Amino acid sequence: MTQNVLVLGANGRFGSHAAMAFENAGWTVKRFNRATGNLQQAVQGMDVVVNAWNPPDYSTWTQQMLPLHKRVIDAVKGSQATIVLPGNVYVFGANTSGPWSETTPHQVANTLGALRIEMEAMYRNSGLRTILLRGGDFLDVKASGQWFDRIIVQKLRKGQLTYPGDLNTRHSWAFLPDIARAAVALAAMRDDLPTYADVPFPGYTVTARDMTSALARAIKRPVAIKRMSWLPLYLLSPVMRSLRGLLDMRYLWDTPHGLDATRFDALLPEFEHTPLESALAQATAHAVRA
Repeated sequence: MTQNVLVLGANGRFGSHAAMAFENAGWTVKRFNRATGNLQQAVQGMDVVVNAWNPPDYSTWTQQMLPLHKRVIDAVKGSQATIVLPGNVYVFGANTSGPWSETTPHQVANTLGALRIEMEAMYRNSGLRTILLRGGDFLDVKASGQWFDRIIVQKLRKGQLTYPGDLNTRHSWAFLPDIARAAVALAAMRDDLPTYADVPFPGYTVTARDMTSALARAIKRPVAIKRMSWLPLYLLSPVMRSLRGLLDMRYLWDTPHGLDATRFDALLPEFEHTPLESALAQATAHAVRA
């Protein structure tokens, strides 16, 4: 029987990959148009709603994040749909021991992390069937305005990576085509999951030096690495509000972390992750060509 999925934010990073992955798996995909669509009507008849909506930048999170998610929750309450929600690691603080799992306390103190904690609690307390798939920083197959393409591989054609954190600190990454496939697989087994399922996506846990070595093998050329200076961001932050959020989350680049694979592997034991070198080759193809 055909299954129906509504994708909110289908032009964005997670949303575009999710829409493609659901289509590849044979689902009927409806991409919601925020400018013209009626959300209350659009969710009717849907088996799954992928909520990949997010405020446009950090400076708007305080005003927009919680109302945006309340709108989705209110709309889905009138349907039988399961919500698939991409999560991140913002809810975990610098002093939280890892690897981070579905049972790790949410105890970050900064504004952005606190908003994510409150947002997740809204879904957990809503009574709606929700799958929160939590990943690290995204690796995309195109330039999509993230740390990886805007900073880290910006000078890759010159054989250089620019890294915003400690070069020997483990960091969590999620390859978008993979985490989107995982979302489809979990959605297909939604009736067997708890009403609120917090599922960490393990992805890759690597240091900057590990990434540099893997990337050099992937693109078959030498790659050097240097640390990024944060000083320009601090100097500009008084006049550029969006930079303040980046500074709030800086600790994630210097805090060793990874996502625990135990629950994911138990739920999807046959899931095949893209090898790191292949993911990096795809994620940097645009930078090599540029």
